[in-house]
Amino acid sequence: MTNIESIKKYKNIHMIGIGGISMSGIAEILTNWGFKVTGSDSTDSEIIQKLKTNNIDVSIGHNLEMVKNSDLVVYTAAISNDDPELVLAKSLNIPTVERADFLGELTKAFEDTIGISGTHGKTTTTSMISTCFLEANLDPSIQVGAILKEIDGNYRVGNSPYFIIEACEYVESFLKFRPKSEVILNIDNDHLDYFKNLDAIKHAFEKYVKLLPDNGLLVLNNDDTACAELAKFVNCKVLTYGIKTNADFTAKNIIFDDNGFGNFDVYFNNEFYEHIELSVAGIHNVLNSLACIALCTDYKIDKKYIKTALKKFTGASRRLEYKGKINSASIFDDYGHHPTEIKATANAIKNKKYNESWVVFQPHTYSRTQSLLDDFANSLLDFDHIIITDIYAAREKNIYGISSKDLADKINQLDNKAIYISSFDEIVDYLKENVKEKDIVLTLGAGTVTKISEMLK
Repeated sequence: MTNIESIKKYKNIHMIGIGGISMSGIAEILTNWGFKVTGSDSTDSEIIQKLKTNNIDVSIGHNLEMVKNSDLVVYTAAISNDDPELVLAKSLNIPTVERADFLGELTKAFEDTIGISGTHGKTTTTSMISTCFLEANLDPSIQVGAILKEIDGNYRVGNSPYFIIEACEYVESFLKFRPKSEVILNIDNDHLDYFKNLDAIKHAFEKYVKLLPDNGLLVLNNDDTACAELAKFVNCKVLTYGIKTNADFTAKNIIFDDNGFGNFDVYFNNEFYEHIELSVAGIHNVLNSLACIALCTDYKIDKKYIKTALKKFTGASRRLEYKGKINSASIFDDYGHHPTEIKATANAIKNKKYNESWVVFQPHTYSRTQSLLDDFANSLLDFDHIIITDIYAAREKNIYGISSKDLADKINQLDNKAIYISSFDEIVDYLKENVKEKDIVLTLGAGTVTKISEMLK
């Protein structure tokens, strides 16, 4: 099932930044395969506590002894070149490898790696597919970019040929993988700190689909023109899905309930296939579920398992996740940090029953805020009240001369309903004073804005 020849010579593996969503999953897989794994991270977290529970020795802060006792050091891209552990490993001639390269090696150990890719929706679709494989008792290994309650975490170690993973296009890291099947959800302008333009992003996806073997499978969103064009670069089987176009898998008679959850009829090759009920909101999740259904059908998963799994699936963490109440208004938290994602989330909320909507948006990275400023402003107009807080820098320094106040000003030029508030405490106080019964409050962004939903609760 798994072939670990390429890494078998390393008995002791140390991981710098082990608390990351991907690194922690790799650590568990390695431990399950019999490797001795240690790790370090700058801050404690639930993920690190879980690793410790599973007998992985984790140090908060640098631990040079762990490095000295290792045969291989794996590090995340966020680690700087002058990191003391990385410097020590190199001075001792201990091999070092970046996370994406190492994950690529792991994908080669599985007979059937299923990579879910696209600019938006990867985590949700990976979660949907994983839930279907679990429902059908196929015992997959899973690595997903959020906490998924079906597996009580962000990874699962199985004993089957199947490895279901998110395949991210950022810095073209997905080109390190060896997929047997790929799902591509959409191709959009993003990560412009790395890609020059949309053509560069399309080219990365072209290279990615060319990794598929002739006996592999490519599942494409036919409603997305850039996606649909990828079919011409492969020799393997291609399945398409869509709502607006004539695809292999389509959804008809779509109805949304008071929670905004879709139910619809699936047609496969223009013939009725199954009636599906979702427990996640929005038309974008109807599309994500079609991608899941197309892949799972080709993997011969019985439609009864697909139907029950999709009904059970209530979403991954931070994907329009219900958090609680404030002043009898509902609080939701969402990871959306790109105008297309904001639009999708706003549309999903529109299908719910409520009075007025409030969004607290934290832009993610200076480069993205600058290059997509107008798009951000327009996408946020769908909310009744808009609060903008400071940009989450992530890996960047502000060499772009941009601030969150610029975004608030841009929104107010279009429709005077945005305010800029820097302090999270002040945002919480403002909402407590102004939010009314049956309103909806949404904290939105890929950074620390999620803390506000917890503070409001």
